Amino acid sequence: MTHGIHTATHTPHLDGDRRWRDNASRYALLPLRIFLGITFIYAGLDKLTDSAFMKDAGAGSVGDMMRAVRDSSAIPALVDLSLKNPVGFGYAIALGELAVGIGTLLGLLTRLAALGGALISLSLWLTVSWAAEPYYYGNDLPYLMAWTPLVLAGALPLSLDASLRTRRRSWSGGYR
Repeated sequence: MTHGIHTATHTPHLDGDRRWRDNASRYALLPLRIFLGITFIYAGLDKLTDSAFMKDAGAGSVGDMMRAVRDSSAIPALVDLSLKNPVGFGYAIALGELAVGIGTLLGLLTRLAALGGALISLSLWLTVSWAAEPYYYGNDLPYLMAWTPLVLAGALPLSLDASLRTRRRSWSGGYR
């Protein structure tokens, strides 16, 4: 025994806990990424396949929806812009949601896809769901907040971004 010196002992239990925490941290955003990706793909496809939605006027149309929220939105000018071509706006939102969802689900250009998702959610919050009372009844604000971690962190595991990063490193000899 040495005086005053503690020797480190190997504790498999602590190593297992550390590994579990490291893996949990590494994969923590994966469920959020899957949820947001699937949800935005579904939202885009739902709009694209809904014949009532992609119309200037009529029950369930994007045009009537935008006219209905115009006076209660935070930015009426943004709604006015959408009303210049409601069908074009509907396609832009639907295709944007589809692109964001696919990028997020695959982990391809994840930060850019998440930024797109955040901007879609922000614009819908400021227009369509702005008047929801209490505010948490509107779903666009929570979606905006949900996109924030992916904008900041991107997609680490199980993503095309990670695969491409690994491939670039191997091509450049490991430097990067």
